[in-house]
Amino acid sequence: MKTPEYSILSGVIGGFGMGRFIEGESRRERLLLPHCLDDYVAEDNPVRVVDVFVGELDLPTLGFAGPAATGRPGYSPATMLKLYLYGYLNQVQSSRRLEREAGRNVECLWLTGKLAPDFKTIADFRRNNGEAIRAVCRQFVLLCREIGLIAGGTVAVDGSRFKAVNTRDKNYTPGAIRLRMEQVDASIARYLGMLDTADRQEDQVAGMRVNRLSDRLEALRRRMRELQAMERAVADAPNHQVSLTDPDARAMATNGKGTGTVGYNVQAAVDAKHHLIIAHEVTNVGHDRSPLANMARQTKEVTGAHGLTVLADRGYFSSEEVVACEAAGVTPIVPKPLTSGAKADGRFGKQDFIYQPETDTYRCPAGEQLIWRYTTVENGLTLSRYWSSNCGACAMKTMCTPSKQRRITRWEHEAVIEAMQRRLDEMPNAMRVRRSIVEHVFGTIKDWMGRDHFRTRRLVNVGTEISLHILAYNVKRAVAVLGAPALMAAIRG
Repeated sequence: MKTPEYSILSGVIGGFGMGRFIEGESRRERLLLPHCLDDYVAEDNPVRVVDVFVGELDLPTLGFAGPAATGRPGYSPATMLKLYLYGYLNQVQSSRRLEREAGRNVECLWLTGKLAPDFKTIADFRRNNGEAIRAVCRQFVLLCREIGLIAGGTVAVDGSRFKAVNTRDKNYTPGAIRLRMEQVDASIARYLGMLDTADRQEDQVAGMRVNRLSDRLEALRRRMRELQAMERAVADAPNHQVSLTDPDARAMATNGKGTGTVGYNVQAAVDAKHHLIIAHEVTNVGHDRSPLANMARQTKEVTGAHGLTVLADRGYFSSEEVVACEAAGVTPIVPKPLTSGAKADGRFGKQDFIYQPETDTYRCPAGEQLIWRYTTVENGLTLSRYWSSNCGACAMKTMCTPSKQRRITRWEHEAVIEAMQRRLDEMPNAMRVRRSIVEHVFGTIKDWMGRDHFRTRRLVNVGTEISLHILAYNVKRAVAVLGAPALMAAIRG
């Protein structure tokens, strides 16, 4: 029963300034002419871009399956693709959450024609149409090139580690197994000491404690046997690493000291004009020394640019990759890591020796000539050795080498590396430009993911998932640059 005080208070609250607030329609008001669903979606709403873009695609040519000849009709690939693209545009990547949105979200109802597939149908579509979805991502990039959103003159390449479903506890490497074995050994020794202490006590509580400690010791011994079996499995694995939840996920180092993540390495090439992602790739390789030439070739193929320049950080430096870029008609600009032990010890580094191509010699800081001595092949690389016979009498020898002679090694394609270094010297802000182009892209996508792991497992499925993220990113960028109406007009035209 409501008290008089409650009635007075509710009346004050309920009647407070009623004339000064915007009032909605009554839920029970009958409408003679129901609203059209299209009225709830603004003309510049990005969902209309999704509808127009998917409507203009030739889905069978891209690889989507057609309708089944028999049985119950299924959902159109266009409907499912629209639903997924809407979800990734609005940070709804889960198939179960997409199922809920399809039944209650006005924009989803408008986009799908009030169709609401169940979560398993939604998940199966992503898993069964991976290659076709990646083709749609490429198709939008080609569209952006046609309407002038991609310049193609300069691109920046970078990679970032994304977490997989697999946790670190379910990932095994030789180092991780060794550390866990040491931890188990220490725990066994500790429990054995506690068991000896309990054995010397004869009361009932001590007996219960002995039983409990014995159970824990047995569990630790079982854990040790599991680790020993896993150690053999890791030794037999091709890359000496085993992940239990997602077999393709790999442990990768990150920038933080002593930290790492189990996941995938996502590579992206970003155009300098409007920061659209031109090409991307997902690998489970923990370093960036091998994908540069491949990303450069993909970028050149998509943009069709003749004078393409690729910026990358020093983690991408590889002599073979730089030469491969040059062979593909791409100009790479990658800083060379300073790995000289001599420079670290305060002596002259290789960069202090000047190569003289007309005589095929090096000039040292003391002015002596290091002449060619012989050529050899090491690890598939053709290398030439140079040194001088006057090192013993040189006054600067202590600043140069502790050995009898200072020897310089030159690769057969060293001129390509030297030319790249000259380009880098002429562009002192190149790495700052690279950061401004590409690094924010990964931060944006990770924020859309909620700083969470991938939803799918296995490399091929993760590749599909990141393609949806990148397609959504590119659509948002295009809408931000052109506006939804202009973009829709460009798609139709």
